[in-house]
Amino acid sequence: MQFRQKALSKLQSPEELDLPVRFARPQGRLVLAVTVVVMAAAGFWAFTGSVSSKLSAPGILTHAEGSYRLQSPYAGQVTQVLAEEGQLLSPGAPLLRIGTDRGDRTVHAVAGGRVTTLVAKIGSVVTTGADVATVERVDNPDDPLVAMVYVPGGNGGSIPLGASVDLGVQSVPQQRYGVLRGRVKAVGRAPQTPEQLTGFLGDSRLAAQFAKQGNPVAVLVELERSAVTKSGYQWSSAGGPPYAVDSTTPVTAAVHLAAQHPVDWLLP
Repeated sequence: MQFRQKALSKLQSPEELDLPVRFARPQGRLVLAVTVVVMAAAGFWAFTGSVSSKLSAPGILTHAEGSYRLQSPYAGQVTQVLAEEGQLLSPGAPLLRIGTDRGDRTVHAVAGGRVTTLVAKIGSVVTTGADVATVERVDNPDDPLVAMVYVPGGNGGSIPLGASVDLGVQSVPQQRYGVLRGRVKAVGRAPQTPEQLTGFLGDSRLAAQFAKQGNPVAVLVELERSAVTKSGYQWSSAGGPPYAVDSTTPVTAAVHLAAQHPVDWLLP
């Protein structure tokens, strides 16, 4: 009953129009002003600023034509090795001699190139179709190297031609000599199967490693040349390593993607 009388008396009393109106304190106005300025600056940066990003992917130094696996057309025992690793072979050059039940047979190089891996040794027993060597397709060992980088299949379309690439070379201490410089020359149109990777790399185990996260897209990176470095290529350090870099050396690539406005991430 007491609460009801208080409510009725409040309804019957005139509004307190003579009380002073309280405005925001100076501290509150300052906070509001700062908030508005920050939001305006963020909106301006979202439309006019740019953010660069990188795509990291594994790869390998090689020559543009890749490598192939040389397989034995005969079954038997290797009696003589006629080449050695690092040797440059002409097309049809003899590589091995195999003793078979029909006499000695010679295994020849299918195409010219440099022997990078020699699997067969004297005394080895091989079967028909067995891998005996890996040959890199190159006419001149002084031909420039390239980097073949394998990016996840869904990221190939985001890589522009001419994009700069930093390559960490496994055989070169990065903290001391920096990274190798290059630019994207070509991007594959479709992901490559393990069989396609093996056909270019000449190594099924290496192909399986690059395809471990799914079929990748091949990105061809042209290395930037330099006349003042020992390797003949440009590095992030002044002179790079005091030695040459070899083909078939693994690398880790950081591809610089095109800069984007932050608002692009929000818009479809």
